[in-house]
This record gives sequence, C-alpha cells and structure tokens, in this order.
Amino acid sequence: MTVALHAAFRDQAGHCEALDSPFMGRLLRLLADNWPEDTALAAKLAGWQGDIGPMAASLPLRTTGGLHALVLNGMDADLAAVYPPHEAGDAPLWQAVEAALRRHDQWLCDWVDNAPQTNEVRRAVAMIATSHLLADRYDLPVRLSELGASGGLNLMFDRFALHLNGTLYGSANSPVALSPDWQGPLPPQSRPRITDRRGVDLNPLQAQNPDGALRLLAYLWPDQTERMERTRAAIALQEAKVDRADAIDWLEQRLEGRFDGLHLIYHTIAWQYFPDAVQTRGKALIETAGDAATESRPLAWLRMEADADTPGAGLSLRLWPGDRQIDLGRIDFHGRWVYWRGPDGLS
Repeated sequence: MTVALHAAFRDQAGHCEALDSPFMGRLLRLLADNWPEDTALAAKLAGWQGDIGPMAASLPLRTTGGLHALVLNGMDADLAAVYPPHEAGDAPLWQAVEAALRRHDQWLCDWVDNAPQTNEVRRAVAMIATSHLLADRYDLPVRLSELGASGGLNLMFDRFALHLNGTLYGSANSPVALSPDWQGPLPPQSRPRITDRRGVDLNPLQAQNPDGALRLLAYLWPDQTERMERTRAAIALQEAKVDRADAIDWLEQRLEGRFDGLHLIYHTIAWQYFPDAVQTRGKALIETAGDAATESRPLAWLRMEADADTPGAGLSLRLWPGDRQIDLGRIDFHGRWVYWRGPDGLS
C-alpha cells in the first residue's frame, strides 16, 4: 500500500468515528492495516493521480461504498453476515472483507470510477430554517437552484418535518422527520411557497431508479440504520428534476431565466469540490445577478460549507438587493446539531 493510501484510510476512519460510526472506523483501520496489494483494485488505487483523501477523490469512501453496495444488492451473503446489524470481531470481519475484495475485484474497480454521492437528508435543516427566515421577509414565490444536488432529495425539504424544541416546521405528516440538537433562537414560522425546484450535478442519480438508490444508500454507513431509513423515506418523496451539467454553466442559464419571486441558490458541502476557476466564475455570476435584484425579485445565496472554523460547517447567507452578508451559525456535517445565529427577521 502506498503511504498516501494508508494515511487516507486512517484519516477517513477518524472522520467516521467523529461522526458516530464505530463500524466504519474499524473497517477503515482494517483496510489500512491489511490491504491486499495483489488485486486489480489495489493497483488501480495505487496509480491514482491527485489528492486521494477525504476532501478530494475520497478513495477510502469509494472502496467502503462498494463493499456496502455488495451487501445491499445481495451480491455477497458472507460479507452481509458480518455487517450491521450483525456483530463480528475484527478477525471474521476482515476475513469476509478480504474475500469480497478478491471475489468482486473487477466489479469494485468499476464501482470506484465514480465519486461518492450522498444526499445527507439532515442537512435539509439548513434550508428549512433559512427558507422560513426568507419567507418572513418576502411574501413571494420561491425558486430553488441546488448546486451539486446528487439525487435531489434535499430539493424536497419543504415536505420534511423539522422539530425544533417543541416547534414544528414543515409537514406534520411527513415520513421524513428531523430533530437536530438546536441551539439559538428559532426561525420564524412563515412557510415558503416553493413553485420551482431544480438541481444540477455532473453525475445526477435518479433516486427512484434502483441503481441510483443503491448509490445513495451505499455511501451511508452500515451501522447508522436511522440514516438509511430516513434516506429511503426521502427517496419516496423525491420528484424534483436534477440536470446533468456543469454547475456554473447551468446556473448561468437559471439566472438568465426570468422568475417573478425569490430565487434561492444553495449548496451543501459541494462548492469545495469545484475547481478554483469555476468557483471564481460562479461567484461573479451570482454577484452580477445580485446587483440586478429588486424587492420583487430578490436573490439569496445559502452556503453550507467547510471552512477554517470548527466545529462542523459554516452557514452563511448573502441577500440582494443590498448585498447583505449574514452569518447564520454552524451546523454538523450530518445535520445532527445546529448552532443558529440567524436574526429574528430580515427587515
């Protein structure tokens, strides 16, 4: 194993353990310590160009996602027997994992060609809270444009139920219920009127297609059954369109199209994967559109992205006309908690 790949497995193990997945921590450390060098997959990963770690190509998650897919699609009963909800010690777990790596070597080589894709449904907390804040300020129809939307599950956030300290936001009867640890003032009760919702991804997943659903579920962590159940419920609700395109080319067309209402652009842990030149162009496009915004056609840009601070990701909102820059607080990468600093209103 290359030094870089060994370090990447161990780095990802720490991230998974910090996000409450001890099984993934064990699995990734076993892969780091026992990686079979004589497989086609090992040769492929050893020759990978560029940053292979969690913030870039994520080769460890591509590998473990492929193993989980083998369990979910019923291709490897021996592996499934040592995966949650079953319990197994390190020795039988590794025996089954190594056998799967060898038995499905070429299949796994094909699997890792595509980057990990998830829709962490609990991240929708950020969109729900922000959209209620915006609805309190603007009594207008809302257009949603999500960059890096993957399967588009979070484009349906207004149909989820969000419970915050005894207060309900969204749909009371929704099969998708969110209840993060919330600190800070509650957002206003005003509900958004979403009339246009669309997303973009370089490789969009059709969530209700079996192959697309498998991709979304495989990158969830096997010992986090609640996430699996929540994602399956969100898949059943998904009916928004996700286009296959470069995000900024697509956004340029969205911004050029007239919409009589509030346009909310957002992305969650996606902007960091755009090349620097793409980020620069996208920022310029949004700012130019913002300069043309009016009270009847405002523009909002919500970002949930990793930054230099901790814990979790930063939540920020830019709002035009006026180019207001608002620090909304911080959020756990999986939406388990929110430290909300959003204002009581935007008047």
